[in-house]
Amino acid sequence: MKKILAVALFLILALALYLYLANAYAYYMFNRSGVTAPAAKEAYVFNQAAAGETLVYAALGDSLTSGLGLTNFEQAYPYLLAKDMSGNGRLTLKNFSYPGYRTDDLIKKLLEPAITAKPQIITLLIGTNDIHGFYGQEKFKKNYKFILERLTKETKAKIYVISLPFIGSEAFLPPNNLYFERQTEEFNNIIKGLAEFYSLTYIDIAEPTRADFAANDAYYAVDKFHASAAGQALWEKIIFDKIKRDF
Repeated sequence: MKKILAVALFLILALALYLYLANAYAYYMFNRSGVTAPAAKEAYVFNQAAAGETLVYAALGDSLTSGLGLTNFEQAYPYLLAKDMSGNGRLTLKNFSYPGYRTDDLIKKLLEPAITAKPQIITLLIGTNDIHGFYGQEKFKKNYKFILERLTKETKAKIYVISLPFIGSEAFLPPNNLYFERQTEEFNNIIKGLAEFYSLTYIDIAEPTRADFAANDAYYAVDKFHASAAGQALWEKIIFDKIKRDF
């Protein structure tokens, strides 16, 4: 009996060590790739010649929104989306995103400035770092609800809630890849539920792009985790197709 317990304990410890080292190795490779976020202006103005009111679009998020891994912010989905939305009028894009941010970071550092900007349009894409930082679903749900509560009550904006994409699973060794995919599904269920609670538009960029990202490395930046220009363009097309009737 003692031998069985000793073997079981050894296997558990060996598995725990493997999971830790496999995860650490993936992040080591991310850092080694040297990807950075492109420089972004405080604001981008589109269709300047158009008459009438200027719409303000605030893009809230983390590295997926700031375009980590791209050579130019003009390749990032918020810029592409702003360009498409400005077809019939003047529009200003303000980027409230930062690499590595979780929901609690967004609340502390980006939420207030975004509200102060008085946007008429908001996109929210946040949560990937909550997953990979093992932040926990309950904390995430509480923070995400707080963000939506403030945005819906303190702005008059059309708010578009974007799902977390399935990214980087191939960069992680099994079973970590399966764990992160499952967490993405569960976090997206939370996001979708909160979007429905606040009667907001939920935009799923996960399932429509899952097969594309899995089959084609061209959708990834050099770190094999963040989206390339092609990946960002794919997300933007899905988002704009969902909201273009509003513009």
